Amino acid sequence: MKYLNIKTLSVCLILVSCNNREFEYDASGIFEATETIVSAETTGKIEELNIREGDNLEEGQMVGYIDTMQLYLKKRQLQASVNAVENKKPNVAVQLSALREQIQKAEFEKQRIENLLKDGAGTQKQLDDVNSQIAVLNNTFLAQSGTLSNSVNSIHEEAQVYAIQIEQIDDMLKKSRIINPLAGTVLYKYAMGKEIAVPGKALYKIADTRLMSLRVYVVSAQLNNIKLGQDATVFVQLSDGESKSYPAKVTWISDKAEFTPKTIQTKDERQNLVYAVKLEVKNTDGLIKIGMYGDISFK
Repeated sequence: MKYLNIKTLSVCLILVSCNNREFEYDASGIFEATETIVSAETTGKIEELNIREGDNLEEGQMVGYIDTMQLYLKKRQLQASVNAVENKKPNVAVQLSALREQIQKAEFEKQRIENLLKDGAGTQKQLDDVNSQIAVLNNTFLAQSGTLSNSVNSIHEEAQVYAIQIEQIDDMLKKSRIINPLAGTVLYKYAMGKEIAVPGKALYKIADTRLMSLRVYVVSAQLNNIKLGQDATVFVQLSDGESKSYPAKVTWISDKAEFTPKTIQTKDERQNLVYAVKLEVKNTDGLIKIGMYGDISFK
């Protein structure tokens, strides 16, 4: 009977010890990372997509491209259209040069007749006729100049339409190159080379695992001692049973209470409502993985 009491006491001590270790930290949670799905922006066959799940990519790195042959041919067609339109543009200076010479001759004739009138060798009718001729030539010059100017502007506007279409093609050609938008690790690859892509088709998912987030839940009693920007310490359990600590900072506190998630433990499980808190953790050594559990201490 004495042996049984000693054994029972030992079991109780073990349970108490385990229970103390269970709530050694203020809260526990799961590590998250900001995940980005990279999608196709143009339609065509994926010629290359040189990535594998787990690859570390740099921001701005080209990882593949979508077939651009039809876009290239369309661009050449538009460039030929621009050249054809530009060739229709009239040479204003050449077409007006003949009228300009006629006006100069008429002005010279007017000067000669005025000199003759001074000497009494000319008539007023001759002067009136040449003035009338000059007026007609000037009006003709202005009318033709306006017509040619309108023609040039119309042709220029027509060429601008093609130029804008070429810029659109250039933008589509640029978007046919699959450029990685941010530095991070490839989590999932959704498409393979030689598949057909359409705008919005998911190609792969990437996340920057150098900066992780830990979402934990705290009870209202703990919330009074937590504020934005507050420093904390995150503990990660390693495979050998040891734990490693990382500095963390509180970046978000929920303003609404929610029911206790079944997978989350807090200091006081008797409280049904908790508040979500996010902490930012720098994954300096790469040991922290998405979905891992972490313990937090706000002290």
